[in-house]
Amino acid sequence: MSPERMAGHPLSLALPKGRLFNQALEHFAARGLCVSPPDRELIVTDNKGMLRIFIVKNSDLPVYVSHGIAGLGICGSDVLYESGGVFFELLEFSFGSARMCLAAREDHDQDAAIKHLKVATKFPVFTRNFFNRRGIPVEIIKLNGSVELAPVLGLAPYIVDLVETGSTLKANGLKIVEELENTRVKLIANPAYYKVHYGEVDTFVGFLKERA
Repeated sequence: MSPERMAGHPLSLALPKGRLFNQALEHFAARGLCVSPPDRELIVTDNKGMLRIFIVKNSDLPVYVSHGIAGLGICGSDVLYESGGVFFELLEFSFGSARMCLAAREDHDQDAAIKHLKVATKFPVFTRNFFNRRGIPVEIIKLNGSVELAPVLGLAPYIVDLVETGSTLKANGLKIVEELENTRVKLIANPAYYKVHYGEVDTFVGFLKERA
């Protein structure tokens, strides 16, 4: 279905700043829906008037969708898990996947801490639940920035973080101890928003599924 046939009242969509924002726009553009790269604007529209896009911080995206500020959002399953929110998951994309990994310094003796972990991470909910299911006590230090520094500076011997190529870990003298989970990028909807706009949303989902 062409974008022209879908045009009407724009759907509100939250997109995270950074790499995932660019990947989402590339996915749209391949289907004829173009968004000009913003300068400093945090609210943009596409060339067909289908979407009103809010550009937000990755970790804040579920908040905007949960409160109905944005009816739809595109974000990683890791962010959704941490938020604890209730959403309709409408579509899983082929782009943006990553590995959630436990990592440590190259010279770290991992056997010395096998019965108790001290972990620095941006994902405390996932980390606590993952290791609690294994019966392993875990002490978590919540960080918002570059967690790779934690083992280097002695804050914690382990980190749990998203890994794509592993080049950042290698550059900081770290190694992957274990891959814990693969994350996926999803299109989510506020349940109340979907119930009101299900026709337009379902059409949009179908449009996103079509090959370029």
